[in-house]
Amino acid sequence: MDKYIEGNKAAWEEAFDNRDASWGADITERIQTEDYPFFNEETKSVLKKIDTNGAVIGQFCCNNGRELLSLVKYGNAKKGIGFDIAENQVAFANGKAKELDLPCTFEAVNIYDIDDRYKEQFDVVLITIGTLCWFDDLDRFFAVISKCMKPGAVIVINEQHPCTNMLATDGEEVFDPDHKMECHYSYFEREWTGNGGMYYMTQKSYHSKTFTDYTHSMSEIITGMCNNGIVITGMQEFDTDISGGFHAIDHSGFPLSMILIGKKA
Repeated sequence: MDKYIEGNKAAWEEAFDNRDASWGADITERIQTEDYPFFNEETKSVLKKIDTNGAVIGQFCCNNGRELLSLVKYGNAKKGIGFDIAENQVAFANGKAKELDLPCTFEAVNIYDIDDRYKEQFDVVLITIGTLCWFDDLDRFFAVISKCMKPGAVIVINEQHPCTNMLATDGEEVFDPDHKMECHYSYFEREWTGNGGMYYMTQKSYHSKTFTDYTHSMSEIITGMCNNGIVITGMQEFDTDISGGFHAIDHSGFPLSMILIGKKA
């Protein structure tokens, strides 16, 4: 396992062990009562246009499993398989699948190490916010994704827009509350490390084990897909934040999130 991925595994498992009681507490109720919960309206609209009836769906970096469970239930899928590096999150997700009696299984694995057991298994692939940044090489990442997709399979990516990598967030030394859209970093910055924890999960500040993540340009994302036989069939960009870091500049004209749709040739 790459050293930075091994470090991220430890940091994510630490965060999940210290999660706030509210984190994941609403999964069962919302999946039982809502229509496609845990997806924003734009992504929900895209997913409803894809034929998931009887499909096998894969999610890479599935976190606590809530999105895959939601899509499998409301998309009437045959099966869902989720992958995440954090063993405790995967155990939690498997518990939720059992509780909800949904045909989903979750596996703790480094995405780079997914083997040929999953070759051409998926009709639909889902990638959501906060996935791409954990991989240093998107060509290598999409090679694994493509391997797991059946010919003709569809991929939906709902992610933070690469332009946000230039912005500072509240709490950073360079952040200026009077100029929230000021660009402080290069669009082409690469590696970032931090010990600030995962506040969205823990609801507290703590000195965490080291997280290492990477920024990627739009060209890196699209080239990684195209190099591995995934044809871009649609793209939408939005000035609304899905990361939790830029809500203050929602609807200000700055690109904050996006949806990419592709198909394996």
